[in-house]
Amino acid sequence: MRRAVGGIGASVTLGTVAVALLLSGCVAAPTPPPVTIVATVTATPKPKPTPTPTAPPAEPAPAPAPAPEPVPNAPAPVYEPGPAVDLGARDGANGTPSLDGSGMPISYVVVAGDSFFDIAQRFDLPQQQLLRMNAQVHDFGENVYIGDVINLDWTKTG
Repeated sequence: MRRAVGGIGASVTLGTVAVALLLSGCVAAPTPPPVTIVATVTATPKPKPTPTPTAPPAEPAPAPAPAPEPVPNAPAPVYEPGPAVDLGARDGANGTPSLDGSGMPISYVVVAGDSFFDIAQRFDLPQQQLLRMNAQVHDFGENVYIGDVINLDWTKTG
């Protein structure tokens, strides 16, 4: 008979090793070394409330500008008809007027170089009034001819 190597003792040893191997999975793994964690605490600033915007102090309203003199687009002044007054000869009105008994001019004879506008200026009459007093003058007084008689008596027309 031969003797088996290892016998019972060997089988116990092998069984022990097998059990140890099986149980070795149940053993806790070694713990890692401790880790140091550094926490830095920073104070969080508290937000300041946003100020409510306030309206700037109101500036006083500027005073209205005075109306220009004369007022644009204002109606033309109304001239009351009145007697002609001779202010003297001038360029564009060089003729001699006919006078009434009190020395007031009653008519004027157009001479070379005269214009209706200048005649109205010489006798201190608005051109429109002189046109109303002289219906025989056409084209708003643009054309007056040598020898035309211009009425200067404001109480009559023609």
